[in-house]
Amino acid sequence: MQNTRLTQIVNQGSQQIEAWLSNSWRQLSLLLLSLLFGYFVGGALAAIAGQAARWDTTVALIVLIFTEIVSRITYRNRIGREDSRWLAIAMANNFKMGITYSLFLEALKLGS
Repeated sequence: MQNTRLTQIVNQGSQQIEAWLSNSWRQLSLLLLSLLFGYFVGGALAAIAGQAARWDTTVALIVLIFTEIVSRITYRNRIGREDSRWLAIAMANNFKMGITYSLFLEALKLGS
């Protein structure tokens, strides 16, 4: 690829983001935020699909496919913390755990 001004800006931006994310506290806060956002999305999915009963099976299928894809990506390769893809994969896994936990809690609320 040619070394244009746009590619230089993109490369510098990605290097600055990587340097910013190298702090372990920032990584921990991003992981916690992705877990809580997954919990929020799971509650929203349950509320939206519960209102229109026609969407129950479709939303369940989409959530199942999403969780299986994330699990396959996460647990197929043992990626160490030094890998640059680790944080994105861990955030996706925490998002998946938040959705799953939220749906379990919704089921327990409805069952009691």
